[in-house]
Amino acid sequence: MAERFTVTRVPVRFSGPGVGTAPLTWGQKAILRDVRASGWTNNISGAHALPEGVTVEDLAERLGRAMGKHPALRTRLGVDEEGDACQVVAAAGVVDLEVVTFADELDRADAVDHGNRLWIDWLVEPIAPWPLRMAVVRHRGAAVHLVLALDHLVADGTAALLVMADLGLGEMVGHPVDPRAMTTAELARHERTPRVRRIGDRALRYWETQLRTLPPAAPGGPGRPGDRPARRCRTARFHSPAAHLAVLSIARRTRTDTSVVLLALIAIAIGAVTDADPVVANLVTGNRFRPGLADVIGSLSQDTVLTIGLGGTVDDVVARTRRAATVAWLQAYYDPDRLDELIARLDAERGHPARVAYRISDRRFSTRSATEAMAREARVTEDAVRARLPETFVKWDGHRYDVDEQLFVAVEDRAETVYLHLVYDSTAFTGERAEALLRSVEEVAVRAAFDPDAPPGPPLRPAPSTTDSAVAP
Repeated sequence: MAERFTVTRVPVRFSGPGVGTAPLTWGQKAILRDVRASGWTNNISGAHALPEGVTVEDLAERLGRAMGKHPALRTRLGVDEEGDACQVVAAAGVVDLEVVTFADELDRADAVDHGNRLWIDWLVEPIAPWPLRMAVVRHRGAAVHLVLALDHLVADGTAALLVMADLGLGEMVGHPVDPRAMTTAELARHERTPRVRRIGDRALRYWETQLRTLPPAAPGGPGRPGDRPARRCRTARFHSPAAHLAVLSIARRTRTDTSVVLLALIAIAIGAVTDADPVVANLVTGNRFRPGLADVIGSLSQDTVLTIGLGGTVDDVVARTRRAATVAWLQAYYDPDRLDELIARLDAERGHPARVAYRISDRRFSTRSATEAMAREARVTEDAVRARLPETFVKWDGHRYDVDEQLFVAVEDRAETVYLHLVYDSTAFTGERAEALLRSVEEVAVRAAFDPDAPPGPPLRPAPSTTDSAVAP
């Protein structure tokens, strides 16, 4: 493939305010724990079609302006005088804009496909020397595609959309970042104030009520980072337009949002393959609803924990999930160091270690608002749902990185489909059970789409005929 294109680098100089050193924010601490546990860089990455007329020179100028404007993009991990991790903001520097130029005889689609592959590769590649990496794919002299990756230590999904808007791209163009928004250094100091620490204290009291009765960690189950051999996890991706339509129908009937419906369906699927009831899971929460945090260019995502009972109908589980999630979302802002202390104390009191085995993350940022509008307005029919069933597939990715749970289920940002990314601990789950879990999400959604009395029911058996790979890992 290398002979089909050339890669050059345009050096972009930048400078800006906010220089100095500060402690890590609570969100940065949470991400750093994930990075150390998984060995994965945890990048935020994506590819974007470029409007006609945008040039490499335009993008270089926009990149330099964004780097100077946002201290987070000039932030690197350091160590303070006490040996603790900290954030260090540089005054100036040079970042490369990578330019991938395809041969003229190739189709434009080849260039676009390369950009789409590149952003997936960048998800797991370290970003250096700055926490932003950007490439433009050029075809027959025109810039056709942009690839952007941000280190998760300095940006979450919302921050990435705000950076894209500053670059003049993405669905948030025209949404100016509040110039009064805190920098991550300011946020770290803000989190040490008595008022914010009291918010963290309340969150930890909630966590204690959820964690106190956890059973012992199962063999092969989640433990401390480093407890288990590396490369134990496998990944699978699940695509179901039929489940998407079914979720719209359930959300409309139950008068809730699709995030709640998907969370309920995933909990039902976990229960189906593990016999767990209730299901206790960590839920990744953005914390952007908190005053003053909407426009922060930083990483504010942290785990909360919730318990979902699976009795009754699917609609009952959705209602139960909505109540549990509403409480849990308010308890996702705390100092992770203090959560570690709480877990250690509870382990000592119980006389055994116990960990939350499952984590769920709804990572839809650009497609969520359109999906919710569809749920309010769409009139989905049963025939339409069943007509899309042949499009369902499971794709096996093998090992890419490890997580610190038995199961990590992410709802990915794909339009008009339920696209799930599953990472599972192969010492605790087989590939067959992992596939049964994914297919159960669709099976239960389709069954409940037009039947308010539908029970959660058993999982489906895997269907290898529609699986992307003949052999599950």
